[in-house]
Amino acid sequence: MRIAQIMAGAKAGGAEGFYERLTGALHAAGEDVLPVIRRDAPRAARLAAQGLSPVQLRFGGPLDMLTKPRLSLLLRHQRPQVAVAWMNRAARHTPRGDYTLVGRLGGYYDLKYYRRCDHLVGNTHDLVRWMVDKGWPADRAHYLPNFADDFAGIPPADLGLTPGAPKLLALGRLHRNKGFDTLLRALALLPGAELAIGGEGPERGALQALAAELGVAGRVRFLGWRHDAGALLAACDVFVCSSRHEPLGNIVLEAWSAGKPVVAVASQGPAALITHGVDGFLTPPELPEALAQDIGALLADPALAAALGAGGRANWEAGYAAAPVVAQWRDFLRRVAKEAR
Repeated sequence: MRIAQIMAGAKAGGAEGFYERLTGALHAAGEDVLPVIRRDAPRAARLAAQGLSPVQLRFGGPLDMLTKPRLSLLLRHQRPQVAVAWMNRAARHTPRGDYTLVGRLGGYYDLKYYRRCDHLVGNTHDLVRWMVDKGWPADRAHYLPNFADDFAGIPPADLGLTPGAPKLLALGRLHRNKGFDTLLRALALLPGAELAIGGEGPERGALQALAAELGVAGRVRFLGWRHDAGALLAACDVFVCSSRHEPLGNIVLEAWSAGKPVVAVASQGPAALITHGVDGFLTPPELPEALAQDIGALLADPALAAALGAGGRANWEAGYAAAPVVAQWRDFLRRVAKEAR
């Protein structure tokens, strides 16, 4: 089956990372996949390393008058049976054609961008319910989960933290939504613990200033964007997801894959994924004291931490590993491909 995977997202992020993983996995499973991406040499190189031949287009803003006709010409020439537009910008630029057009959403986006789509896919049940509540036909709204790579047995990275110190890890864009300010305040209540944050974004300066104000700057390392999440996870004792807003939580799935204990703020995605005390801890939002208490409990009880890590790993194997998720995607794409014009 010929599938066009169209992504116009940022250089890094959860949706962008999953796009690369799924595109490569579909190709490895024998599907004929055409990746179309916003100009991004590192992403193109990563896709090429998986045996794919990505096409790069501008995917600019409202004044970009060239991407849509160029994409239309490309799709007419390549003749996919299904085109999957990942998020708003890709959906806005992707025209109708002799294929089934699927919009893939990873958040609660404005559905006006998806008016040309035949079907929508959400990566959480709540997101699919929200689509239907917004008026999208229920028989054309579908839940398909993300998968995380298998990070078991990966050698640890150097987090730049003190050898022997309890090591915390957080990953994500340095944005207020990710709640790293709450995590820094929690760190101030955990003497001796150290924190590495992998990510970049507009809040970096404010977070560094807050770390200095709280007296924890010497116990925090800002790693910038990284593409070795498995190695970073292998090096930590506890993974923390402090997000105020997190529709899914790919980072939780990755931590589960690595068998690491997870402490997460109970935002939408983590609260839907985690069973408290079984495969992670859920803590109330905006309460650094509660976050510190849960992290401290795991640092003080290695057996409990190991049990939560094992619970997460079992959950990942059952529902969020590549094999079951790719099988669901392939089945879905085959079903909707039959509608191709």
